[in-house]
Amino acid sequence: MSHLTRTQVAIVGAGPAGLFLAHLLRRRGIESVVLDVRSREQIETTIRAGVLEQWTVDLMTELGLGERLSREAHFHSGITLQSGQTRCHLDLEELTGGKKVTVYPQHEVLRDLLGAHQGPMEFSVQDVALQDLDTARPRVTFRRSPDGPLETLEADFVAGCDGSQGVSRCHIEGRTEYQKVYPFGWLGILVEAPPSHHELIYARHERGFALLSTRSASVQRLYIQCGADERVDDYPDERVWQELRERLAAPGWHLTEGRIFQKNVVGLRSFVTDRMQHHQLFIAGDAAHIVPPTGAKGLNLAVADAVYLYRGLEQFYAGGGRARLDAYSDTCLRRIWRAERFSWYMTTLLHLNPQENAFEQRIHVADLEYLTHSRAAATSLAENYVGLPLEG
Repeated sequence: MSHLTRTQVAIVGAGPAGLFLAHLLRRRGIESVVLDVRSREQIETTIRAGVLEQWTVDLMTELGLGERLSREAHFHSGITLQSGQTRCHLDLEELTGGKKVTVYPQHEVLRDLLGAHQGPMEFSVQDVALQDLDTARPRVTFRRSPDGPLETLEADFVAGCDGSQGVSRCHIEGRTEYQKVYPFGWLGILVEAPPSHHELIYARHERGFALLSTRSASVQRLYIQCGADERVDDYPDERVWQELRERLAAPGWHLTEGRIFQKNVVGLRSFVTDRMQHHQLFIAGDAAHIVPPTGAKGLNLAVADAVYLYRGLEQFYAGGGRARLDAYSDTCLRRIWRAERFSWYMTTLLHLNPQENAFEQRIHVADLEYLTHSRAAATSLAENYVGLPLEG
C-alpha cells in the first residue's frame, strides 16, 4: 500500500527556484515538501557559475542567507567589454545609481539554501509523476528506491521546479515553445591561479568570444567560444592557453596562468514556453525558460519566478483569492522575455556566428564601438546587466 502524506505546496526540484520558494513559503508559515531525483551531494557539488543581480543578493540577505555570501563572494561595480585589443570599462554602479553584481557560484547558493532549510526534503527519489492536477487535490507520486513502494504526496498546489529535463513542463497544456539553438558553444575551465583582473572581461575577437571571471582569490573561471560539435578532448591545455592569450590580449596586460583542473563544454540555447501554469501546477526556472549564459540571467530568472509564485500563494492562503496566481504566467513572462532579449543581444554582440555574413559581423563591431561612446547605450546595457526591478 502506498504511503500518503499531505502538504500545502509540493515542490518538485531542489534547484534555485524550488529552494527559494520553500524558504519564502516557510517565512509565512505555508507548508511545503521538496522532492528531487538528484542526491543532495549532486546538487551541492555540480559546479555552475553564478552572477547574482543586486535584488537577488538583497533577498538572500533578507532571508538570513547572506553571511557566507558577504564573506566569500566577489562584488563587482563594473564590467569590461573588449573588442580586439581595445577595452572599455562600464561603471555599473555609477550608471545605475549604486547597483552592483555579485559573482557567487550557483552551487554555493544552493549549499546556503540547503543548509538553512528546515522543512521536509526528499532526495534521490525515482519514478516521479504528477496526477490530478485539474482537481483541488493534485498528487505527486514517487519511490524512494527502485524496489520501494509507490508513495503519494497530496497538496493544494504543485510547483514544478525540476529543470528542462523534468516531468512538470509536459503537463502544461496548450503551451507554445520558442527556441533558438546557437551554432557555437563554450569551453569552460577552472584554473588554480590568482585573478588576472579585478572584474569580468567580455571579449569579442576574430578567433571568437572569451570571458574572464574570478571564482576565488586562488581560482579563475574562464571561457572560450568553441564549435557546437567540439569536445573537451579537442582542447589540450596548451591550445586553451593559446586561445585565451590571443583573445584576451591587451597592451600592458598579462593573463595569469596556472593548473587547469576542470574543463567542460556547454551548448548555448534560448528557450521559452508561453504558459507556466495549468490548474494547480505552476512551473518555474529552467522548466519554463533557458537563456545563454552570456547575459548572466539564468539563476536570477529562476529566483524571480519563485518570488512571483510565492506572492500568489501568500495572497491565496491569506484569503485574498487567486488573482496573483492566475496572473503568474503573464507576470513572469514579461520579465523572462526582457531577459531573453538581453541574453540574445549579449550573445550575438560578442560571438562570431558562422551563419552570419561579413556585413552582420561588422554591425556587431560597430555596436560595441557605439557602447564605448554613448552613455545612453552604456546605461541601457548596465540596467539590464544588474537586473531590472521586480514587478509589484
